[in-house]
Amino acid sequence: MLKMAWLSQLKIKLFSYSSKGLECKQRLSQLALWLFVGLFASTASAATLPKEQYSTHTLATQLNSPWSMVKLPNGTWLITERNGHIVIVKNNKQSRVNLNLEGLYVAGQGGLLDIVLSPNFNTTKEVIFTYAQGDASANRLVVAKATFNGADFSKPNVIYKVATDKNTPQHYAGRALVLPDNTLLVSTGDGFDFREQAQVITSQLGKILRINLDGTTPKDNPFIKHNNANAHAVYSLGHRNAQGLVYDYDTKQIVSHEHGPAGGDELNYLTAGTNYGWPVITYGKDYSQARISPFTEYKGMQKPSVDWTPSIAPSGMAYYGSKHTVFPSLQKHVLITTLVDKKLYSVNLANGEFTQSHIFPEATGRLRDVYVTTEGYVTVLTDGKDAKLMLVKTN
Repeated sequence: MLKMAWLSQLKIKLFSYSSKGLECKQRLSQLALWLFVGLFASTASAATLPKEQYSTHTLATQLNSPWSMVKLPNGTWLITERNGHIVIVKNNKQSRVNLNLEGLYVAGQGGLLDIVLSPNFNTTKEVIFTYAQGDASANRLVVAKATFNGADFSKPNVIYKVATDKNTPQHYAGRALVLPDNTLLVSTGDGFDFREQAQVITSQLGKILRINLDGTTPKDNPFIKHNNANAHAVYSLGHRNAQGLVYDYDTKQIVSHEHGPAGGDELNYLTAGTNYGWPVITYGKDYSQARISPFTEYKGMQKPSVDWTPSIAPSGMAYYGSKHTVFPSLQKHVLITTLVDKKLYSVNLANGEFTQSHIFPEATGRLRDVYVTTEGYVTVLTDGKDAKLMLVKTN
């Protein structure tokens, strides 16, 4: 039987049916089915968004397992490929360069992952990367920096290594976010086989880390006084595989999302020192359908703001804020790409109900990442061996 505490968390929006629709008994049966499969916070809104007229354009094609992208101030695009290459899109032409990353480990979900610009990019030309480093017996996520001269990169310099090695090629997380105070958040995965370490403060698996841009540790991190140095960079714990990380500058909050197992994908507001529960609390099950935990809530652990069960497999995420005016109907929404649902969703952060909509249906297939340009246009990166980068702009 479903607990009342669990039921109180449900945010299902029921839509009225016409007199020609379902009878009351059928409605109740449908509701029971929804409750059974757990489709509570993942139901998309009936509203059609965006409301503005738009067109789609292809910016890049024939991408080889891309993971993320960034647009430079001069209009050039940089796209990471997991095999260690960067695709440069400049003046409608594509080129590809090898970063020659030290110890790059390309296996499973590993390889070159995220790319972000240093906040002082205009003067330093510094670019920040995350990638998997090591081999099958011992590998880890690392953070590296390189400078870009407009055509090629300097040799990348590793500025930070996740302190805890693993022997699996899964769950690196790997998302990076520069905060307004010029510190860097980096998400680390639980390594798949080591999920219990997400709750161990001296392990850097299953965490959000906060570091300075030179790789040192900020003195105001929540666990800076811990007697084990591995805890000093930890910002939050209890994460599984967080691949969405954005800053909502309208409310000055950090928003993340992460992959659950079979169900239990989450959207969270991140605060320093908070425990987000994995694997103690989860709405998901193991892929074998075995129960991971009997708890969906536990003292001292933060429940998700949104839970997606069944899984949508959220990948990238971008914040469409109030300063973006091209698509006013998307303001104060996060945009989320999905690998299983193969859709782009918007989630309204401003209405208190996290109303969700399927947007830009032209973006279909396994979607890897999403990016909002300074102009307010939306770009979507597809996944796989023959992927593309698509631009969405108003007519």
